[in-house]
Amino acid sequence: MNIGNNGTPGAAKAFGRLLRFHRERAKVSQEVLGRETGYSKSQVAMIERGERRPRGNFVELADELLGAQGALLEVAEELTASGVAAWLEDYLAEEAKAAEVHKYETHVIPGLLQNESYARAVFRCASPPLDEDEIEASVRARLARQQVFQRKPRPPLISFVLEMAALTRPIGGPQVLRSNLLHILEIGCLRNVEIQVMPGDRQNHAGLDGPFILLETAQRRNQLVYVEGQGGRYFLSEQPDVGDVFGRYGILRAQALNPEDSAKLIEQVARDL
Repeated sequence: MNIGNNGTPGAAKAFGRLLRFHRERAKVSQEVLGRETGYSKSQVAMIERGERRPRGNFVELADELLGAQGALLEVAEELTASGVAAWLEDYLAEEAKAAEVHKYETHVIPGLLQNESYARAVFRCASPPLDEDEIEASVRARLARQQVFQRKPRPPLISFVLEMAALTRPIGGPQVLRSNLLHILEIGCLRNVEIQVMPGDRQNHAGLDGPFILLETAQRRNQLVYVEGQGGRYFLSEQPDVGDVFGRYGILRAQALNPEDSAKLIEQVARDL
C-alpha cells in the first residue's frame, strides 16, 4: 500500500493498546490520565483506539504516571505524523488494489477529488483541531492516495455521485472551492472516471441514509461497502446487505444528472464564485 505513510503501519494502534494496558494495570482512569497530561478524556480514548497520535510531552508524562518503565517511550519512536488515521489504514489497503471504487458523498468533496488547498482547508476544520504537522502530513497522504487514478498496469473504474451541497459549501473560501471544482472537471475527463451530480431539487432520493463507498476487490472476487460516520467506521461484506447498497447506488446514479450535464453544472458553479 502506497499512501505516503512515513510511519510504521499500525504503530498508532499498537501504541494505543500498550497505553491502555499500562493505564488499566495502574488503575488510572482515562479522565485522570487526561488531566495529568493536558488532554481530555475523549482525546485519551482516541489515542487508545489508534485514532489520534499523542502530541507534546504526553508520552513522557504517561510513561512516568503509569509506571511503564520506558515501554511507551520505546513504542512511540515508531509514531510519526503519517497523515493517515489508524482506522483508515484497512480501508486504504483495499482501495489501493480495488478493481472498482464508487463513492456517494453528501456534504464535502471526497478526498480522491480534493486538490491541495481544499484538502488543507478540510483538515483545518477538524475538531478537536490538528496541529500544523498533522495537517501537512494529512494533506500529503491525501494527495498521494490519488495515485490510484493512474495505477498501473490497469487503473480501477471510479465513479462519484455528489450532492450539490458538497459542491457549493465554500470550505476554505470561494476561491479555494472554485479551484477544486476546476480540478474535479479535470479528473472527470479521465477515461476511467465518471462524476455525477445529484440535483438539490430531487423529490425521490435513494441516498437518505448517508454517504458510503463501494469497492469491487481485485480480481472481482468480492464486493465491500465502507461506511464512515460520527460513531464509527465499518465494512459490510455479507449478503444481502452488500447487494442492497450496490443496488441503492445504481438508483442514485439513475437519479443524478448524467456525467455531461454534471460537468456543465460544476462549470457553472465555478463560474459563479
